[in-house]
Amino acid sequence: MKHKKNIKKLSRNKSHRKALMRNMAISFFLYKHLKTTEAKAKILRQVVEKIITLGKKGDVASYRRINVFLNNTPSLKKIKEISEMYKDRKGGYTQIIKLGHRCGDNADIVFIKLV
Repeated sequence: MKHKKNIKKLSRNKSHRKALMRNMAISFFLYKHLKTTEAKAKILRQVVEKIITLGKKGDVASYRRINVFLNNTPSLKKIKEISEMYKDRKGGYTQIIKLGHRCGDNADIVFIKLV
């Protein structure tokens, strides 16, 4: 059976993946764009869009859930600003632009940014 097989592991264990996504999400919210590999960007898009959707609710419980995941006050302030920008939008807050291949390991490099 193929139940719960939709998690991309990125050759990392669970704690390393969580720390990676936390660090990438913090950087993404602070700078509003990020340059990374395609596999990481696709997973980051899921994380970022869930966080922005939580921020759009605007209640205390949502901000606490965001703070539990990110644990970073400056990025929480940026999320409040970004959530206000996307109040009328239903989803699709990010855009992934392919840049080419990285020299060395030939990994696909992309640029992920807010729309």
